[in-house]
Amino acid sequence: MDHQPKFFENLSGAGKAIAVLTSGGDAQGMNAAVRAVVRMGIYVNAKVYFIYEGYQGMVDGGDNIVEVSWESVSSILQVGGTVIGSARCKSFRTREGRLQAAFNLVQRGITNLCVIGGDGSLTGANLFREEWSGLLEELAQKGKIDAEAVKKYAYLNIVGMVGSIDNDFCGTDMTIGTDSALHRIIEVVDAIMTTAQSHQRTFVLEVMGRHCGYLALVSALACGADWVFIPEYPPEEGWEDSMCVKLSENRARKKRLNIIIVAEGAIDCHNKPITSEKVKDLVVQRLGFDTRVTILGHVQRGGTPSAFDRILASRMGVEAVLALLEATPDTPACVVSLSGNQAVRLPLMECVQMTQEVQKAMDEGRFLEAVRLRGRSFENNLNTYKLLSHKKPDAELPKTNFNVAVLNVGAPAAGMNAAVRAAVRVGMTEGHKIFAVIDGFEGFARGKIKEISWGDVGGWTGQGGSILGTKRTLPAKYLEKIADQMRTNNINALMVIGGFEAYLGLLELSAAREKYDEFCVPMVMVPATVSNNVPGSDFSIGADTALNTITDTCDRIKQSASGTKRRVFIIETMGGYCGYLANMGALAAGADAAYIFEEQFDIRELQANVEHLTEKMKTSIQRGLVLRNENCNENYTTDFIYQLYSEEGKGVFDCRKNVLGHMQQGGAPSPFDRNFGTKISAKAMQWISKKLKETYRKGKVFANTDDSVCLLGMRRRNLVFQPVAELKSETDFVHRIPKEQWWLKLRPLMKILAKYKTSYDVSDSGQLEHVAMLPKEAETGAI
Repeated sequence: MDHQPKFFENLSGAGKAIAVLTSGGDAQGMNAAVRAVVRMGIYVNAKVYFIYEGYQGMVDGGDNIVEVSWESVSSILQVGGTVIGSARCKSFRTREGRLQAAFNLVQRGITNLCVIGGDGSLTGANLFREEWSGLLEELAQKGKIDAEAVKKYAYLNIVGMVGSIDNDFCGTDMTIGTDSALHRIIEVVDAIMTTAQSHQRTFVLEVMGRHCGYLALVSALACGADWVFIPEYPPEEGWEDSMCVKLSENRARKKRLNIIIVAEGAIDCHNKPITSEKVKDLVVQRLGFDTRVTILGHVQRGGTPSAFDRILASRMGVEAVLALLEATPDTPACVVSLSGNQAVRLPLMECVQMTQEVQKAMDEGRFLEAVRLRGRSFENNLNTYKLLSHKKPDAELPKTNFNVAVLNVGAPAAGMNAAVRAAVRVGMTEGHKIFAVIDGFEGFARGKIKEISWGDVGGWTGQGGSILGTKRTLPAKYLEKIADQMRTNNINALMVIGGFEAYLGLLELSAAREKYDEFCVPMVMVPATVSNNVPGSDFSIGADTALNTITDTCDRIKQSASGTKRRVFIIETMGGYCGYLANMGALAAGADAAYIFEEQFDIRELQANVEHLTEKMKTSIQRGLVLRNENCNENYTTDFIYQLYSEEGKGVFDCRKNVLGHMQQGGAPSPFDRNFGTKISAKAMQWISKKLKETYRKGKVFANTDDSVCLLGMRRRNLVFQPVAELKSETDFVHRIPKEQWWLKLRPLMKILAKYKTSYDVSDSGQLEHVAMLPKEAETGAI
């Protein structure tokens, strides 16, 4: 299986014409995809065309199909919706309409189509592709095109990208726009919670999703809603009673508000609709609670795309062009999709058929099957929600007599509190007593430890920072005292949520096992740090929130330059020696360069960048954005780079600098961090339960093997437990970063989209996979 590495420089688009269109409902991030397709297409010397107004524009032709340049897609990355327009098109559904569309494409020599839309749009594209040769023959018979054109343009290649806020497409973990829609919902829920709190109100929120409950389910998980209604999993008979009991129990526990989330397509088990009004009337009649309905509507489709959607769409756009360059007459139409953390290609019709299977299962009342067909990510969300939202009566809970301690270590990261909440609630459901340690290892040594209950962590998912308190202190100098505390409180397992210090801390504790029996217990670490520099995990809790902060700030800074033309901004980001935030921030904000420690640079590269910006200022785009990781080089400081650019750019552009600082650690956690934190932490607690059972001998827990001290990380497509001892060889301890980092592969992507000549290894992509029913155990990185 040893393939030669494949580089995209060897793929040429010369002589090819690619057209891009957006169709169906709009979604945030479509513009980022359009921009990536245009720039990648031009980069490989293909001609690229916009088709305005979706299929309608393809049928109408004329000014609706225009060739575009590099600058045509400048400044659209941060704009929601689609700048090339989208329209529902009746005429494309007729053969006459498609005949006209084929004529319009052939006239311009376009035989490569990139379609961004939902399953309807993609099905239409596939039909068009199947009919293509027949359409051309018919055009030739009518004398509209000559026989030469029929031969020259014999095949139409199609690549799809799914843009839909509902995340209702099988085969991809996340569709473009889903994450942004969750951002809108969560912003609203956070705002509503404060007013509901004041008046002791119940709020019924209706979110989009006519046939798919993803948005409702994930937002319920992300805000800890009391109840959620989704089409795939209707409530059981008599749900009215159980819901009202649940709401009044919560009130009795001193909870001042209730949140109920309803998907617009929610149904009961007899396929009858459950509307938000119906739910409100029920609560008012049965309980007399002050209840309000808020229908979010098209707010969810609007606004600027999140960092996740911009990066996702940019990756997919580039991958789509690669797929078109490699397409042959025999390759089926494919969809570029995301699996865990990887871009993959799947046959378009397999995905569409599977998506239709879900609807069929729901129509026929096979709801468990519908949930399974939605994929493992959906199923996992549902199971986690059920686990965390309903507290079983004490009598029904198992009693294990195990005590588990939870602590935060390192710098604060948004999403830590969601992780603590999940750990506490899953731990209690498993029958353990959960102890919260205040202020990390230092607090542990001082005996700042107390039992924590189900209700104590209510409302924690949306809180930023660390409520338990966190410290960077390592345990080595407190070993004796921490061992004492573990003995005194009879702690049988440890769960540490934190960054690189947490990882070092676990290494120190496991090294101290020889001396202290107290540390011979299962220990697990959940990575939480904005820097995303923990070995063994592609993502850490908090990095997505920080990335969104950087992206939002860059958007504002770019906008500030719109009046003052010809200005370059140098922006310093956090991350220690890890360039994740600088690199991904640059990709999401459309920066011209990002300086990072992992890729050494010298004065020649700085000079090349200045010259590149000087060239750029001659075009219609008269501003530049440069990101610099705080520790990328000890001599080329932010000041140095700022002064160099100022001097070299004299008379062409002026410079400003900006250090983002601690705002990157603050703020309410993003939907991704809330859910990633919740799911990864729940899984870690289940691992602890399993290890406790395995290591319980003769009345005590004794675990001293390497595999009883693990880090739970997201690796490509799965969540995996890795012994910290085995991660040592993967770690650069001096610079506190993993020796190999997946995101460095995306580095050329940023350069390509900023018009730099670069080398890009695309060996990973290219194989067409099949839509398989995925194994139960695996868990993807999408939320």
